[in-house]
Amino acid sequence: QGFKDNLHAVFCLAENAVGPRATRPDDIHVLYSGKTVEINNTDAEGRLILADGVAYACKDLGADIILDMATLTGAQGIATGKYHAAVLTNNEEWEKACVKAGRNCGDLVHPLVYCPELHFSEFTSAVADMKNSVADRDNTPSSCAGLFIASHIGFDWPGVWVHIDIAAPVHAGERATGYGVALLLSLFGGASEDPLLNLVSPLGCNGDCPPEEMERDSKRRRLV
Repeated sequence: QGFKDNLHAVFCLAENAVGPRATRPDDIHVLYSGKTVEINNTDAEGRLILADGVAYACKDLGADIILDMATLTGAQGIATGKYHAAVLTNNEEWEKACVKAGRNCGDLVHPLVYCPELHFSEFTSAVADMKNSVADRDNTPSSCAGLFIASHIGFDWPGVWVHIDIAAPVHAGERATGYGVALLLSLFGGASEDPLLNLVSPLGCNGDCPPEEMERDSKRRRLV
């Protein structure tokens, strides 16, 4: 699509199958971030590899914008419904941009509460840096699941982190909807040479910024 900036796609994939090396309750893993995780829920496995993915993007790729997208929690469908994905981010501008991009392209998005100072305590562990699942499933579990991922780049990380939980919108009955492709193209369209993507993108200059601002903005758009 004619992207001009440094764009990486990191696929966080793992076989979720029973075997002699499968994760067991009370296991403690050292993740790629160096943080230790006590397993208290073997069904909360996807966030483990997502945490490694964002840590890799930060440490090895040097990204200053990291967006992770996954069918992470069944609670997302309860929080924002079948048609709106849930977005959690450390940046208010990008939260608004995700909502606007969704409206522009049809892949709708709605914000979750971002409050690590109150919610990350759900993962408190006596023997590791954190557990992998919440203590209280009634306390915004979709937000907390996203915070687990963010903790592996650090809540004081100066870059932009965006988490999009697409558990419900990706399917209609037994069929996939293809949700997410249009959203990413719209959200990052300002970094493309495609005039249509520039038109629908809520971020970037879209031809209205002076050259010096365009250059400065480009340095902030090494995208993941």
